[in-house]
Amino acid sequence: MKSYSVERRSGNWSRLLLHVILIIGAVLMLYPLVWMLSASFKPNNLIFSNASLLPQQFTLKNYTIGWTALSMPFSIFFLNSLLVCIGAVIGNLISCSMVAYAFARLNFKFKSIWFAIMLSTIMLPYHAIVVPQYILFKSIGWINTFLPLIVPKFLATDAFFIFLLVQFIRALPSELDESAQIDGCGPVQLFWRIILPLARPALATTAIFTFIWTWGDFFPQLIFLNNQSSFTLPVALNAFLDSTGVSQYGALFAMSLLALVPIIIFFLLFQRLLTEGISTTGLKG
Repeated sequence: MKSYSVERRSGNWSRLLLHVILIIGAVLMLYPLVWMLSASFKPNNLIFSNASLLPQQFTLKNYTIGWTALSMPFSIFFLNSLLVCIGAVIGNLISCSMVAYAFARLNFKFKSIWFAIMLSTIMLPYHAIVVPQYILFKSIGWINTFLPLIVPKFLATDAFFIFLLVQFIRALPSELDESAQIDGCGPVQLFWRIILPLARPALATTAIFTFIWTWGDFFPQLIFLNNQSSFTLPVALNAFLDSTGVSQYGALFAMSLLALVPIIIFFLLFQRLLTEGISTTGLKG
């Protein structure tokens, strides 16, 4: 009985220590965001001279200045980012699910070799292919449009999501395929009526990660978008620094916070789907 109470006390202390470590980690991760939030309400001359998280002089001027700092309002850049993200999400859902279904369920020549080649592209850095891509897109007149950022998504260029969906589809019982074939379903009907409905958790994970990564993606958008009217939020924030000077940190922090709001809302709304998709994909296979 005594040993049981000692073990119970030891377990309570372990859980308490774990919670303390998690709280400290959460504070460290949230501090930069809280500091930026505080700085966005401070005058420029107090942002770095006063380390307090509570603004001594509260002002909303940073938001009004930042919203009109460029030649057009930031609502245009929000809309541009939203269009690119929606196109990327739709493209990845369609193309990656089709390719994953082929690798997971269909038999074709050199299937293993093609799958290995597909996986190897995950290790290929984007900087190694950006120059050929730029030359190609410039030759067909796609520079300064959203096409270089959206069209490749319809060609299954994100191997990570293909692999994620392959693992999920492989875990589905093969008896479903046999039953569907007995009922007269071909490969297309099997994919549309059986596989896609069952793969909703993995598809939701693909959509959420695609949206979040595309929303904050900077380098490709900087390369292919040169006109201010087509800027997305990351490129607009970079141009904002160049146009207003490095002294306008308050306005820059204000616009950066506004750019984070859709991501935070999107994550909170679909957190359950994201967790479900990751857990089911990871446990099966």
